[in-house]
Amino acid sequence: MELSKDEKRVLLNAARKSIESIFTGGELPKCDYTKYPSLKKESGAFVTLTENGMLRGCIGYITSDKPLYETVCEAAVHAAQNDPRFEPLRRSELPLINIEVSVLSEPFPMPSYDDIILGKHGLIVEEKGRRGLLLPQVPLEYNMNKEQYLEALCQKAGLPSDYWKVKQLNLYAFTADVFSEEELEEK
Repeated sequence: MELSKDEKRVLLNAARKSIESIFTGGELPKCDYTKYPSLKKESGAFVTLTENGMLRGCIGYITSDKPLYETVCEAAVHAAQNDPRFEPLRRSELPLINIEVSVLSEPFPMPSYDDIILGKHGLIVEEKGRRGLLLPQVPLEYNMNKEQYLEALCQKAGLPSDYWKVKQLNLYAFTADVFSEEELEEK
């Protein structure tokens, strides 16, 4: 899904207002779907929070049966409060966080490791009743090669890091339109 700069701003603002509502008790923001019809389309999305360049929370949905706008609002609240790797976000951290949204394409089978393009393909592994997902920006942000990306994906799913060498993984890939508050402020 190709979003305009205005639509990206609307989603980032909605994510921030949703997180603020945790502390204010205010209502979640509403979307004018007549003005932004793309935001009514169903799509998976992740919201990533960083503080001083360090991950502070990341939660999302591979697919969603809700409008993209609502999916982003929900993911933002969960990233701030329910990422098991972090304590819930404190009100004092609100001005310090940067919000990044990743709007996902539909997942598609990735039958060969050779077809993986770093920075373009996010990956989902489903093996032994476990699932792990890494967004397409992860290998670039952490300077990973393809092998390291596959190892990190295995670890995310709770599998041995070299499991991808032992068995061809049951992989799905997706692309994402990724944008952040920081990035849109610079343009």
